[in-house]
Amino acid sequence: MQQKIVDFTNLLRKSGIRVSVAESIDAFTALDELSLADREVFKDALRTTMVKRSEDIATFDQMFDLYWSAFYDGLRDSFDKASGDMEGDFDLDQMMQALQEGMQNMGGDQELDLSELAKALLTQDLDKLEQLIRDAAENAGVERIENMLQLGFFTRRTMEQMDAEGAGDQLRSLAQQLREAGMGDAEADALLELIDKFLEALRKSVRNYTERQLQQQNFDYMEKFRRESLLEKSFYNLTEDEIKKMREVVVRLAQRIKNVLSIRKRRLKKGKLDLHTMLRRNMAHGGVPFDLIFKQRRKERPKLVILCDVSSSVANVSRFMLQFVYSLQECFTKIRAFVFVSELGEVTPIFKDKDINDAIEKALDGGDVINVYTRSNFGFAFHHFWQNFLSSIDNKTTVLILGDARNNYNDPRAWCLREMHNKAKDVVWLNPESPSAWGFGDSVMDKYLPYTDVAEECRNLKQLSRVVDRLVL
Repeated sequence: MQQKIVDFTNLLRKSGIRVSVAESIDAFTALDELSLADREVFKDALRTTMVKRSEDIATFDQMFDLYWSAFYDGLRDSFDKASGDMEGDFDLDQMMQALQEGMQNMGGDQELDLSELAKALLTQDLDKLEQLIRDAAENAGVERIENMLQLGFFTRRTMEQMDAEGAGDQLRSLAQQLREAGMGDAEADALLELIDKFLEALRKSVRNYTERQLQQQNFDYMEKFRRESLLEKSFYNLTEDEIKKMREVVVRLAQRIKNVLSIRKRRLKKGKLDLHTMLRRNMAHGGVPFDLIFKQRRKERPKLVILCDVSSSVANVSRFMLQFVYSLQECFTKIRAFVFVSELGEVTPIFKDKDINDAIEKALDGGDVINVYTRSNFGFAFHHFWQNFLSSIDNKTTVLILGDARNNYNDPRAWCLREMHNKAKDVVWLNPESPSAWGFGDSVMDKYLPYTDVAEECRNLKQLSRVVDRLVL
């Protein structure tokens, strides 16, 4: 059972559910008090100990049914059907009684010559059969199955690993010996028929297990495919459900960046060997490097000012950028966030007082500081920033602007951006429109381009994470 829990834990991890070692130990502890016989309680116990986030419950339930419930139930149904399909007035209990008596007449020693599989088949020990199938499948390498065309191959390999053919021969030989020991012909024939049906039920169960392994592999593949698809899907086309899933993807990407930063920080703490300085300082020792000198490089954390267009056409870019930045806020010295459509307002305090998701929703709604139900006017917003907040920019500040630069034919006031550019370390502009559309119609992106250090199309999370990588790493 413990090995099955470990296998199930690995399966959950491959499916994207984070299960720590401590949570696995909690699951083992719970199993001391529970039995697999009550599957609903067993399932609840595993879910309680292994799942931390509500969005993972659906995946857990699917994987539990795939791993625990359906196979055992299918195994039981197959063997019930095998005995139920016997011809005539067959009674399984009478057959088992006759079998026991026949083996006693033989002296009771023949049972010892049977393999574990033969014994499990004869006694319909389903728990033992399930374990034998799982072990044989593992030895057959069924976890490498990739497509439907390999079902037959891995089913045969698993049956060979179990030596199902040898077990069948042993049971047929036993039936013949029972006949010679006095069992009636009708009963002996019925026993041979039952053995064939049990072997067929075993073969179907092995194939069912192989199909389930393929489903598990496909589930992992589809999960990865869905995550990759979300990364490259345009912000314009996201559904409400996908926006919720994207939050989780952003959290994972942010965590990946944090991990990279953590490794880099450890390396910087040690530093690289400074050969020239080390030789110079060890001249007193005849050049023998008694004292090792390391170069210490320190990358300063940037200050960040974000100007987010929160009009409906750009809202999703702003949503995920804000989530990204505030998930990584310890990577920046200071963050100030502003939102605008035409008016400009600061929303930095919202992120101090609220949960990040609530703060983002509040900011996208204008944060009680601007009216979002108006027409875009970048020039007006930039002028307001120049008048009131230009002092927040210095030569260590990166200004990050999110917007499509659709200015509704208003004055772009590009000189305001030029003033920001003159004071800032960098001005980065992310535009959800393709560069081929910049400057056409009411787009004034071409007016702003000379005052940006980086201007990139940003239509999906993959492009957005690339920019954040560049800012932080």
